[in-house]
Amino acid sequence: MKKNKKNIGNILFLLILCGLTFWLLLKDQDLPQIIQCIVEANKGYLFIGILFVIVFVCSESVIIHYMMHALNKKTKLYQCIKYSFVGFFFSCITPSATGGQPAQIYYMNKDGLDIPVSTLVLMIVTIGYKFVLVLIGVFLVIFDQNLIQTYLEERRILLYIGLLLNVGCIILMLLLVFWPNLAKRIIMWGMALLEKLHILKENSLRKQKLINSMDQYHRAAAFFLEHKLVIFNVAIISIFQRVVLFFVTYLVYRAFGLNEANPWLVTMLQATISISVDMLPLPGGMGISESLFLADFRPIFTNQYLLSGLLLSRGISYYSLLFLSAVVTVGAHFILTVRERKAQKGYRYDRFL
Repeated sequence: MKKNKKNIGNILFLLILCGLTFWLLLKDQDLPQIIQCIVEANKGYLFIGILFVIVFVCSESVIIHYMMHALNKKTKLYQCIKYSFVGFFFSCITPSATGGQPAQIYYMNKDGLDIPVSTLVLMIVTIGYKFVLVLIGVFLVIFDQNLIQTYLEERRILLYIGLLLNVGCIILMLLLVFWPNLAKRIIMWGMALLEKLHILKENSLRKQKLINSMDQYHRAAAFFLEHKLVIFNVAIISIFQRVVLFFVTYLVYRAFGLNEANPWLVTMLQATISISVDMLPLPGGMGISESLFLADFRPIFTNQYLLSGLLLSRGISYYSLLFLSAVVTVGAHFILTVRERKAQKGYRYDRFL
């Protein structure tokens, strides 16, 4: 009941944030013109964009399926697709996407997969996900300062902060993996400090859970060292996965009949938005993502198509995917509930016999 109430609260917060975001975007705009631009957009490009979004989710499913088999854990691809959609849904409705992986682990466990194995696989997926953002960010900083100075001059600090936060997150995860004893000392020292300052209450169970979690991360070190080719392949798929999603904005751009900007520029600008908002404590970076889109893409889409481009780009890459993920999650929960009820009835019937 507590989890259900928390999820309902998160969904309500998401809906309120969504409504507020769109109200601020559209309150002083010419709605008929925006609607006309959307209606006249090339539906072929938009359809390809929707397909790319589905490919984005399924790419994560391929990674999970591939790694599970590398660990001799047999799973079906359709199950991994379910895990990916469920993870995306809960990531969207929780701050900083904190609810995605626990929900995925829950459904994996219900399908008979060990929690330590699921944790390991999803941790590598997360490292790969953030690695791509860092790779793109570092590449732009070193080799494409012209893009940053031309289009991101006024908000480059947000890009650098987002890049540093993602680098810090990866370093922390790798620290947990390769130097578990050092990580334990640092985390225990930090927890003791928080308890001494009365920010946290003393809790031996919390400490034990943290130690157990770090032990699980340590098991990932052996996997990294023994399966370098697997990790390399995961990195390649992760790069493909992220670029496919970023490319959706270019498809929307072409849907309006615009062609002056090249695919690299539009795709990288969208990537910088993801880098900037990825670590923010907002579901899907909602609100700030829209603001950055308006700032970064104003020279690209021009005033005529800017808001229409934002609505279609975010609508395809985030809101439509959120809706699809919600449908899959509700379906998965319904099937799981029916399966558990049948299992309980069978258990009772066996006891009666």
